[in-house]
Amino acid sequence: MPSRPTRASVKRFVRRQAMRAAYRTDLYRPLDPNLAVYGAYWNRGVACNPAAIHAKALELAPDIRGLWVVSSRYRDGMPDGVPYVIEGSRPYWRAMATATYLVNNSSFPGGFTKRPGQRYLQTHHGTPLKTMGLDQRAYPALARKADFAKIHAHVGQWDFSLSANPHTTEVWDRVYPGPYERLDLGYPRNDVYFTATAEDIAKIRAGLGIAEGQTALLYAPTHRDYREGFLPDLDPERLARELGPEYVLLVRAHYFYGRSAGAAGTVDGRVLDVTAHPRVEELCLAADALITDYSSLTFDYACLDRPVVVHAPDWAAYRGARGTYFDLLSGRPGDTPGPVTTTSDELVEAFRTGEWRSPASAALRTAFRERFCPYDDGHAAERVVRRFFGLPHSGLPYFGTPH
Repeated sequence: MPSRPTRASVKRFVRRQAMRAAYRTDLYRPLDPNLAVYGAYWNRGVACNPAAIHAKALELAPDIRGLWVVSSRYRDGMPDGVPYVIEGSRPYWRAMATATYLVNNSSFPGGFTKRPGQRYLQTHHGTPLKTMGLDQRAYPALARKADFAKIHAHVGQWDFSLSANPHTTEVWDRVYPGPYERLDLGYPRNDVYFTATAEDIAKIRAGLGIAEGQTALLYAPTHRDYREGFLPDLDPERLARELGPEYVLLVRAHYFYGRSAGAAGTVDGRVLDVTAHPRVEELCLAADALITDYSSLTFDYACLDRPVVVHAPDWAAYRGARGTYFDLLSGRPGDTPGPVTTTSDELVEAFRTGEWRSPASAALRTAFRERFCPYDDGHAAERVVRRFFGLPHSGLPYFGTPH
């Protein structure tokens, strides 16, 4: 016998129905030509490409009011002075019904009816190494979780799809088929890697507690579909001990795992848990080298032309479970950004021997950067803002198909 609904569940149902009814009424209101709604990482707050676009739009198009969508769980992390609405609230549905501009790196919650005259920019949030979109159909563990009809419907709302390199454009075209216009303009979130000054970087490092003269290593592994929780493939404390006091290790877990990597902060304070730091771009600027596996952060960090070490003990399992578009561990120029290690001992040796910053590693890094960072030059946000909001072209270089 089915259980009776609780009073709380009935209240939630009634509230949802009331919100949807009000939203349907709002769809008859005129669009606000000066309202842009932003979202990032499924409503986690101000971040990534939408954040950089919002900041540049405030500069170049101050008449456009930016409004962020945020989950109630993350409202406490919203920066002071940034307007926002809580997902699912009455103000949220009113904004979604009347905003002329919509910008997101994932998707807006709850399902909305895109109106004629609304312009939707999908910025995405990385360069694809792992399979995405419709390509996930070949992997049963992923396909069982995915709603491909919903993916098709979402893509059908896009007017523009942003890309940082030709590889990404090719993948998006195939896995997200739709009538949108592709924007080969670079990732706005990467502009800071070209515009930050030495003083900016010194301030960030000092704020993190990195002592002058220390070498900071950022360890930022990605999410695994076949694992539960954050289970790093190296022991941060052991690595810090092995490398000695001149090194400090910044540990950042993937955002799927919450706001802590569980790093204890021992070894004389040379293991720092930076998972809760609000801007991963600042962590990249602070780091002298990146230790990663299959994270899309690898492609962004390459903009800095700093060493990258790929630590990938479970490459076969990752590739088999998720699928990848190229062999990151092949050692071929353009595929591999630097030294590859598969054990903790190999990782320690890569630093002790200097392989991590050798001429051979630099050559790999150069080829990787040329392949994956050709549109990133510090002006991506301005190009995107001018194109999306219809501002005059400034003479900045465009890539791919000119507009």
